[in-house]
Formats: sequence, C-alpha cells, structure tokens
Amino acid sequence: MPAPVDPTNVLMTGENSFIRLSPDGGKTQSDRLSHWRVLWCPAGSGHALFIQSALTEGKVRIYADNAAVARWLQRTIETLLFPAFADPDLPVLGAEFARGGDPHSTAVETVVATADRIRMTWWDCIEPFVLTLPPGSNNRPIGVFSTFFPAKSAQVELNGRVAAGRPWPEMRGDRQGSSACLAWSETWVTPRG
Repeated sequence: MPAPVDPTNVLMTGENSFIRLSPDGGKTQSDRLSHWRVLWCPAGSGHALFIQSALTEGKVRIYADNAAVARWLQRTIETLLFPAFADPDLPVLGAEFARGGDPHSTAVETVVATADRIRMTWWDCIEPFVLTLPPGSNNRPIGVFSTFFPAKSAQVELNGRVAAGRPWPEMRGDRQGSSACLAWSETWVTPRG
C-alpha cells in the first residue's frame, strides 16, 4: 500500500486563480493576471494580485492586503511562473479583496485600491481536474497540486474599462483546460531535506 502522506514539505496553501487573454487565440497575450488567496505561507496569510495588461499599458502592477505575502510570492513562486511579476522594485499597492459566485454559474474576484477597481470574472466552466506537478516537473524545484476549474469565458475590468482579449483552450495532459482557470485547493510543495 502506498504511503498516505505525500513525501514533500508544504510551502504554501490557498488559491492561485488566473486569467490570460489574447486577441488571436493565444498566439500573443494582451493580459495576464495572477490572483492569490494565501491561507498559509511563511509570510502569513492574505491576498495578492499581479497584473500586466493592455488596460495598464503593459505595465506590471501588484495589489495586496499583506505586502509581506506579495513579496514572498514574488521571491518563491512568481519568479518561476512569470519573472516580470517577481521584480522586487515594483511597488505593492494596498487593496481590499472580495469573492462572489462559484464555478457553477459565474465566479468573481474584486480588488479595490485607492485609485483602482479591478473585477475578474470566470464563467462557462468545464469539468474540473486535479493538476499534479511534483517538484522537478517543468524544470521547477518546487511542485504544486491544485484543483483547476477551466473557464471557457473570462473578463477583466479595470476602472470601468474591459479588456478586449479572450481566453483560449489549453490541454493539460489529456484534460481540456483553459488560459483562464479558477485554481482552488492549491498547495505548493518543496522536497524534504
């Protein structure tokens, strides 16, 4: 019988839903958002949003309700996922975060900062699956286990302006995915020792 405990150490647990939009079916990206709801990591708990969008003139912005969590994500995970989000010289803008809805209808994440209001929306979700990437997968020293709810449709709104791009289908192994997913029950791990 296999061991009932995964042999890795927990690095972070929470959520990392994302939206990547394109004007041409994924050949080029116009918008990339990485939304984190951290339940536990060495820097505590909190939320962070990393965004690079046509709506921000291509500039990266970071919003968080716990700057220490945002900086930890930059150093530990975003540096592997999307290095443009890992620049420690970028300011972290204070914000409040809220969620509504669910994958059965429409899921919404709202971020409100002093000068900005961002609304991310996912709908038309298809069958969920569990992504399993142990440390060493994709040439990354850390691994991740996550429940993906791929959305056929997604929208990004910043201060009343809506991004023009659309998500595109992506295969994850033999499962149909999307460039816009609710990624819940997500745990990042590191090898023991």
